[in-house]
Parts: sequence; structure tokens; C-alpha cells
Amino acid sequence: MNIQKLIDKGLKLKNYPKDSVIYEPGMQPRFVYFIKSGEVRMVTVSDEGKEFIQGVFKAGQYFGEPAMLIDRPYLAFTIANKDSQLIAVNKEDFFELIKNESDFSMELIRTLSKRLFYKSMMLEELASEKADHRLLTIINYLLNDMNVGESLKVTRQELADMTGLRVETVIRGTKLLVEKGLIKTVKGKIVKV
Repeated sequence: MNIQKLIDKGLKLKNYPKDSVIYEPGMQPRFVYFIKSGEVRMVTVSDEGKEFIQGVFKAGQYFGEPAMLIDRPYLAFTIANKDSQLIAVNKEDFFELIKNESDFSMELIRTLSKRLFYKSMMLEELASEKADHRLLTIINYLLNDMNVGESLKVTRQELADMTGLRVETVIRGTKLLVEKGLIKTVKGKIVKV
């Protein structure tokens, strides 16, 4: 969806400083959020305060639509990773987009399918006891949409939060995967080959 189209329709941009919470579990969905700039992470938090990253959304993407579509409360926190500009699209306007913008409808189906695939993949991986297997699966998934030579733009902490591992385990696991020739690093960054 072209963000400029939303702005042209009169929808307002709102600034969210880094680390601000956009919505939290239990809140009723009132908006789908389109990202003009910045980055947002969706996380669940354990009773001990450990974050598990369910997704990271960047400029040009949107989030919050599953809860809106089925009219159920949000299940996770969304938090600005960076200073971000978002457009909050209310239910009526969102359903109008689905109805009147056939390109957007197909994009929405693809987006929801990718997210469902990711969640299924991660559920299977989290059931696996092998940390290096979990790590390799998420790295390959993240590298999939990148060009050869590009480096992965997630931190070790984010990889840990995505896999349910400790940062130390991610560091050791990454070194092991490099030694086995399963991934490549350049200047400490994982790159697509």
C-alpha cells in the first residue's frame, strides 16, 4: 500500500519516539498501523520479563490487522524500535481499502500468509531442542528476502529474542554455523551468499 495515498486521503501521521508502546495485550483493536518511517517490533513478554519477538515491521509495512479482521484483542505489545512515523487507519477506512483496492487485498493475503508461515516455522523450531538448528532456520528465513552480499540487519539480542535462546548461545551458535560452512560472516555480520 502506498503510504502517500493514505496521507492524500487526509489520514494523519503520528510520531512515536523510540521505545514507546503503540498497543499492548488485551487492548481492543481500533486501528491498523502503516509505517511511513522507522521500525516497530511485536513482542510477547514472559512473566520473568523476557521478550520474545514475533515480528519486526519496517517502513512501508503495516501491523495490527489480524486482531482488527477478527475483532479480538491484541495479543502482543508493539514497541517502536526507532523513532517512527505511523498512520493509524481505523476499521471503517481499513475495510474500505480491502473492498476498493484490489492490489491491497492481494497484498494483505500475501502478508497474512507470510506471517502464518513464519509462525508455523517458529513453532516447529521452538519445539526443537537444538539451538544451532533454531538459529540456522531463523537466519535462513531472514536472509531469504535479501540480495546476495547484503548483511543481516538484526542484532544478536534480536536473534536471541526471536529464537528463545540466550545471547551467549546465539554467539556460540553463530560461530559454530560459520565453522560448519552453513552461514558466512563478513566483519562480524551475517551475509547472504
